[in-house]
Amino acid sequence: MQPSKDISRLIEIMAALREPETGCPWDIEQDFATIAPYTIEEAYEVADAIARNDIDHLREELGDLLLQVVYHAQMAEEAGEFAFGDVVQGITAKMIRRHPHVFGDATAREARSAKGMWEKIKAEEKAERRAARIARGLDPEDHGNGFLDSVPVALPALTRALKLQEKAARVGFDWGDAAPILDKIEEEIGELREALATGDRDAVKDEFGDMLFALVNLGRHLQLDSEAALSGTNDKFRTRFHYVEQSLNDAGSSLQAATLDEMEALWQQAKTAK
Repeated sequence: MQPSKDISRLIEIMAALREPETGCPWDIEQDFATIAPYTIEEAYEVADAIARNDIDHLREELGDLLLQVVYHAQMAEEAGEFAFGDVVQGITAKMIRRHPHVFGDATAREARSAKGMWEKIKAEEKAERRAARIARGLDPEDHGNGFLDSVPVALPALTRALKLQEKAARVGFDWGDAAPILDKIEEEIGELREALATGDRDAVKDEFGDMLFALVNLGRHLQLDSEAALSGTNDKFRTRFHYVEQSLNDAGSSLQAATLDEMEALWQQAKTAK
């Protein structure tokens, strides 16, 4: 088996890894559920390479993410559901259908800015998916019947909280401005204090989650993405902690040998360091 730029070689490799008699024991025992966390992780690795502007790493991580697509398609083919080619056909059909102003006839291209065209196309796609699910004997609604059920469960929790709040706001279930949300956050902090006083871990977890949810809501009203804001704070924390670590090393000490007071003093320096 030799490497190749042809996607068919990657498909062959995955099929070989999943071969019951001669494949890799670990790959053989996996299923959609066990592979899903790796798929999510690889998507984050791609985003990380982009954030660091590391093109070489991006090429590698895109390959890892592509492998995840091939892996899921291989398992689906083994189950008699669909193959990698069906995935490619589906996405190419969707891209052509969603861009009639690029791939359509002259009339479609002239209507490229027509109001409602995008909504019309998406509505048609939803109707097709619904019909296909009915034909397979499945629930017509692929995400459930509730108004909020279309928000993916697998999203990062902060992002999912934002999406849930945004969708609820579309039907008027929302605060008028940010001020009362601050009051709500203070209320949630009070309830968290009460839960801590009882020592009930389940109650503490529940109230802590409520507080985080309220903070995401505040960020939304301030037109701030909580995930992005926290990501920035994570980077700031890492940079300042590295300053502490480097300063200790320069002084012949270490994180393990330093006292909390020494680290705190360097932390305050890090906040003003360039």
